[in-house]
Amino acid sequence: MWDDAFPSFLIGLREGLEAGLIVSVLVATLVRAGARSRLPQVWTGVLAAIALSMSFGAVLTFTAASLSTTAQEAFGGTLSIVAVAFVTAMVFWMRRSARSLAGEIKEKVTEALAMGAGVLVLTSFLAVGREGLETALFLWTTARAANESAGPLAGAGIGLVLAAALCWGLYRRVLRINLTRFFTATGVVLIVIAAGVLGYGLRDLQEGTVLPGGTAYVFDLSGSVDAGAWYSTLLQGVLNLTPAMTWLQVAGYVGYLAVVMTLFVRGVRGQSAAGQGVSAGAGGAAAGGKPAAATPAAPSITPPAVPPIATSAVPPSAVERSVVSSSAVERSVASPSAAERPVAPPPATEPPSTPATAHTRRRPAWLIPVAVVAVPALLAGLVVALAHPKPAAGETVAVSETDCGQGFTPPEPGRQDFLMHNTGNQTSEVYLIDPSSNAVYGEIEGLAPGTTRDLVATVAGGTYAWRCVPADGRAVTSKAVRVGGAAGARAVVPVSERDLAAPLKAYRAYVDQGLATLVTQTRKLSDDIRAGRLGAARTDWLTAHRTYASLGAAYGTFEDFDQKIDGRPDGLPGGVHDKDFTGFLRIEYGLWHGEPASGLKGVAQQLADNSAGLRKAFPHQDFDASDLPLRAHEILENTLQFELTGDTDQGSGTGLATADANLAGTRELLVVLRPLLTTRAPRLLPTVDADITRLQKLLGSAHHGSGWTPVDRLDRTAKARLDGATGQLLEDLSPVPDLLEVRKSA
Repeated sequence: MWDDAFPSFLIGLREGLEAGLIVSVLVATLVRAGARSRLPQVWTGVLAAIALSMSFGAVLTFTAASLSTTAQEAFGGTLSIVAVAFVTAMVFWMRRSARSLAGEIKEKVTEALAMGAGVLVLTSFLAVGREGLETALFLWTTARAANESAGPLAGAGIGLVLAAALCWGLYRRVLRINLTRFFTATGVVLIVIAAGVLGYGLRDLQEGTVLPGGTAYVFDLSGSVDAGAWYSTLLQGVLNLTPAMTWLQVAGYVGYLAVVMTLFVRGVRGQSAAGQGVSAGAGGAAAGGKPAAATPAAPSITPPAVPPIATSAVPPSAVERSVVSSSAVERSVASPSAAERPVAPPPATEPPSTPATAHTRRRPAWLIPVAVVAVPALLAGLVVALAHPKPAAGETVAVSETDCGQGFTPPEPGRQDFLMHNTGNQTSEVYLIDPSSNAVYGEIEGLAPGTTRDLVATVAGGTYAWRCVPADGRAVTSKAVRVGGAAGARAVVPVSERDLAAPLKAYRAYVDQGLATLVTQTRKLSDDIRAGRLGAARTDWLTAHRTYASLGAAYGTFEDFDQKIDGRPDGLPGGVHDKDFTGFLRIEYGLWHGEPASGLKGVAQQLADNSAGLRKAFPHQDFDASDLPLRAHEILENTLQFELTGDTDQGSGTGLATADANLAGTRELLVVLRPLLTTRAPRLLPTVDADITRLQKLLGSAHHGSGWTPVDRLDRTAKARLDGATGQLLEDLSPVPDLLEVRKSA
């Protein structure tokens, strides 16, 4: 989360400081002009700018969510490049304009005071609105790149709060900041971050099929770089550098960085040289010499002359001095108090107040602030509503056991929300399919008679039909309809129990062989304990326990044997001393807590008997084929929850050895499922294989001879890398259950 927060923190701090300085100059100018009554107009404009910026962010978020996957990539990539353009322009503009910003704002305020309230509201709105829109766009882009919003929003919030505090300090004359140096330093960092955003945007456009070269990689280090390591998350979160990058990404990143950074640094050096020339010329004149003819005129460090309406003796604020010139900020902020100067008459633009008459109706003070917030919000809601695709022809699709898909007409491409109403007498499963391949685009399970439920699916160019499978009856398929346009919607080719028959048979053979080995190993463990060879028993215990852990996909089939063989003491009244605490973990507790062999003989014999009983019962136990895809994810979920936290450790410190065995079981399961996954997700298996190799390497580094590093003795970095690699593998395995779910649509 915090790796993704830094870019947003920087943009929040910088944009917030820019907007805050502008508002501070507006306020200071009005206060000096004796026009405090006009301050609400400034805050109204600021409020309108904030409302517009938040509404703009909402439009980006919700309109993008309504697009197809390919369109989302293209949309996000385009806005990423637009955000880079805005940020680049902002960096150069602030470097060039910081020295004269206060004078420009004061001139606009002077004009606004002469022309009325509306112009003053508009002045503050335009001054702050640009910064707000840039911030909203950049935040949306960084949140999309991070695939989460908590980090970017938290970073931006912290940056904005810090910017507000700095502006308050400048306004109250308790802070002095060299703004030229600040905007130069943050400009350099933002250019580097913008280069990463550009690279990410180009990749989005490639995935959205707008730009070519999506598979032409300069490098692909995903198999050797730990995606969960701190340096990986930092580089990706801050700089958008990923383990695999295409030629276009690298060219855009390097080209942008080389050109923009060169121009920026050259401009900074030019300003510094000009400043030094001015100082030298001034020094020469003071000494009686003549400055060179080519010496540029010195930039003014004095605030612009205050017009007649602003002749109050209140000293100029620190904000104005800071924005007008960075050198002025470095001088003392001390200035004569207002009491030491004559008080100027009130400004001519403030008309004397007139008593209210019976015919004068004043507008409520809350009306305009409410309006400036409500209008952008309503407009944003209208844009989102118009941009969101409507359900196909706005019709409900009726399904039953005899007629499926009544009222189904060719839908428009995009994200569609179908209202499925069961008009029959049986509960049915409903699928939106491609009739040529039986691939499934969306489904509803258990649609009861007389009920209506939503089915949301993304529609692109292709052929579509409805298939209804009643609880007691044959499947019924609707008439197919054709949707024009380019293909792009993702569908899943359904898997039947027949498809899983061969993988299930192969896996059952693997488990049966493993149980035969387990029986032999547990007998040897029991013999060692009976003979008092506790040292050998510890070694044999780990060997047998790893064998059992490698059979993880069959846990749901082992029925009551699993609790007897590998049950935890959690929930037992007596804990580790409870009579029902048996099996591997009970023996582990005794072996590593100094319990004599006489106290473990009965438990060890019971474990050997239960292992033999399981092997005898397994061929006759029901092994649901649909469990295989689920176990691909669940084995490692348990590993992350129990073994990698040390929760199951009863003293041996071998949690990583058990995790290694669980990984071996997951790998074996993927071997039997590979033929089905290859045809349905060809890009998934290479990624998963790389994840497994990475995790195996990390676990192997904790294996030293016959010993394993206990989980609680891992240093923080090693533990974080291990958790990160396991989490990444779990994430990449998460589509497997959906890809191989047994459906009745085939």
